[in-house]
Amino acid sequence: MAVTQVQPDLDVMKRVNRQFVTGVTVVTAMDDGAPRGLAVNAFASISLDPATVMVAVQHTSSTHDCLFRADHLAINILSTDQLDVVNRFAVKSDDKFAGLDWDAGPFGSPLIARSAAVMEVEIRERLRASTHTVFMCRVVHAEVSNRHPMVYSAGKFFDGGTLTDLV
Repeated sequence: MAVTQVQPDLDVMKRVNRQFVTGVTVVTAMDDGAPRGLAVNAFASISLDPATVMVAVQHTSSTHDCLFRADHLAINILSTDQLDVVNRFAVKSDDKFAGLDWDAGPFGSPLIARSAAVMEVEIRERLRASTHTVFMCRVVHAEVSNRHPMVYSAGKFFDGGTLTDLV
């Protein structure tokens, strides 16, 4: 008997995704001397040894081509006091870095001040996956602060430092 593949209902998939809690990141890179970036929640750690992470970016993002051309990028894990940053990078804008406090990482990628953690990564693979590119990256620099991470679920942002233990 042949199995017919059915595409899940888009509204159901949106509701399913709202049940998943994610971290909040801003992925940044340099583009001909200008900093570029966008908010991304499709981020995951793949391995600790060697330190490997992945991030997925939609092809239609205005930052996608810059990231695709880059050798390195930065992943800024946002802290609870960076709602201004996530709101800035979640929308299209000509200069998202205007007035933003940031420093260049060892390989030049923008590291955003006040982040819970930052890492600069070397892009090792670019995998085209339907509407997105998955960037497989080796971590080449990492810093962590004492700030609580911001988390996202069901369309809202939360304090990742005040989560309740289930045990």
